[in-house]
Amino acid sequence: MEELKQIIRDVPDFPKKGIVFKDITTLLQDGKNFQRMIDLISHRYLDKNIDKIVGVDARGFILGAALAYKLGVGIALVRKPGKLPAQTIAKSYQLEYGSDTLEIHADALCAGERVLIVDDLLATGGTVSAVVELVNELQAEIIECAFLVELDFLDGRKRLPDGKVFSLIHF
Repeated sequence: MEELKQIIRDVPDFPKKGIVFKDITTLLQDGKNFQRMIDLISHRYLDKNIDKIVGVDARGFILGAALAYKLGVGIALVRKPGKLPAQTIAKSYQLEYGSDTLEIHADALCAGERVLIVDDLLATGGTVSAVVELVNELQAEIIECAFLVELDFLDGRKRLPDGKVFSLIHF
C-alpha cells in the first residue's frame, strides 16, 4: 500500500486555503498501479455476491465502473441534482460550509439487492452518509462502503454503518 500511497499527490490550499487536497489523478494516470489498486479492492469482494456497485459523483464513477467491470456487475450512479434524466429520489446533507444534494434514479436499485458503495475518498462522511440513506430508501442491502483513501483524522467512518467501511489507503 505504501507504494500506492506515495503516488497520490498533495495539493496545498485546494479547494480553499488550509486544506491539503489528496489528488488521486496521479494514481489514475499510472496504468500499472491503477490496475493494481482495482485488483486489490475487487479481491475483497469476489465472494461477497455483490449485485451492483453504487458510484458516487464524480471520482467514485471511475473507481466504481472499474470495480463493476472486474466483479461482472452493473453500476448505479449517484449524482448532483439535474444530472440524471429519469425519475430520481434526492437527499440533502450538510457540509462544513453549507449544504448539498445528491440524487439516484428511483429504479437504480431493487429491494434486497446487495450493493457496494464506492467513492474515492472518505473525509467527514457527509456525502457517503447521504448515499447510504438513498440506498436504504430503495431498500437495497449495503454490503460495504469502499474507498481508495480515508483521512483517518476526520473520523468519517463514524457516520457510516458500523463495521461496513473499507479503505485501501489511510492518511
